[in-house]
Amino acid sequence: MTHTPENSVSEQTKKKLRIALFSGNYNYVMDGPVRALNMLVAHLEERGHEVLVFAPTIKEPAFAHSGTLISAPSFALPGRSEYRLAVGMSGEIKQRLKDLNPDLIHLSAPDYLGYRALRYARKNHIPAVASFHTRFDTYPRYYSASWLEKYLTNYMRFFYSRCEQVYAPSQSMADELSEDGIGQDIRLWTRGVDNVQFNPDKRDMEWRRSLGFSDDDIVVAFVGRLVLEKGIDVFVETMSRAKGVKALVVGEGPESAAFAEKLSTGHFTGHLKGDKLARAYASADIFFNPSITETFGNVTLEAMACATTPLCANAAGSASLIEHETTGLLAEPNTEAFLVALERLAGDGELRNRLSATARERALDYSWAVILDHLIDDYHEAIRKFRPAT
Repeated sequence: MTHTPENSVSEQTKKKLRIALFSGNYNYVMDGPVRALNMLVAHLEERGHEVLVFAPTIKEPAFAHSGTLISAPSFALPGRSEYRLAVGMSGEIKQRLKDLNPDLIHLSAPDYLGYRALRYARKNHIPAVASFHTRFDTYPRYYSASWLEKYLTNYMRFFYSRCEQVYAPSQSMADELSEDGIGQDIRLWTRGVDNVQFNPDKRDMEWRRSLGFSDDDIVVAFVGRLVLEKGIDVFVETMSRAKGVKALVVGEGPESAAFAEKLSTGHFTGHLKGDKLARAYASADIFFNPSITETFGNVTLEAMACATTPLCANAAGSASLIEHETTGLLAEPNTEAFLVALERLAGDGELRNRLSATARERALDYSWAVILDHLIDDYHEAIRKFRPAT
């Protein structure tokens, strides 16, 4: 079942908590989950709660993180060296946990560090909750190892069933987790967007022209990590066949070179953030997200806030953000369906304008402060209802 608190800010949020947050990535690669976790830690501290974050680190992180971060010993993940896998809990981590004496442990990934933290919580009679960010069990299908998927799904059932609450980022993902038996008390922790930074006024035709686009071009944006599980192969195939569109690709990743080679007519900006990222969204005409592994889709919400017409896969995450034919278009996740939808949008300016306007209106509903206070309410309820395992 899913649950959402009725009140945005309760009296419980005024009670100060001690929280230990465990993550597989907190500051060395910027992505949607990491952005949400940093927003959470900053908000908790702003509300007066005490937080310690435990995660792998690197010498040169991707950005300045929020809060206090304690490094977990780790090694580079084979085949995906930009990510790291923690080898467990060091003596320093255990001592810092003992000193903190947390009221609650928040797990953001079912990796080995998360598993060890879950064991620590159960052994020391501390409630553990988990936020669900990625369908890791679907990744093997993109790397010729689909036989692994059922085993990973079984492990995820084991891991999340031992958490007091599981936070899904969208209703469609909550429904999917419930159907798959992943978690018992499944609640919503949706995402917010800065509607001041991400807005239609950031559209910049001079910048578009500097990239080689004409004013009449229909520019289709892809924003995200350039990895196979984001559906970049489908993006390439669809864009290669579509008529009257040009590609704008924002992001970096291990598939950057291969992506650029296959889509030689596209313009690749590399990683962008802040106002430059908002300018890229707003300067495009269509935002195309073919990924089926999204659990929410921060990039889709940012595009909506910029009034860029979204076209997304009809899958969990995107399906909770996009109301088909009202705030964007949803298509079955295959090239033929995407091609039909993309060419329809490219050829109908009135449709794009209508969808982009309602997408912007919908994005205004997503306030970070209200969303994060909901989560703090859930923390308090998890603590109040906790019964140690026997």
